[in-house]
Amino acid sequence: MIYKTGDKPGKGTYRCTKCGFLVHLYDNDGKLPACPACMHSEYTKVD
Repeated sequence: MIYKTGDKPGKGTYRCTKCGFLVHLYDNDGKLPACPACMHSEYTKVD
């Protein structure tokens, strides 16, 4: 499943589909940011 910037997909680690940068969300209310490394907006869940 693909998650996008602004989504609240829940706790976990998300990998940018463009550069592989990992973003960690520590609670269920956290929003995915634009990728800090490349500004891409799509992620897949790692865990």
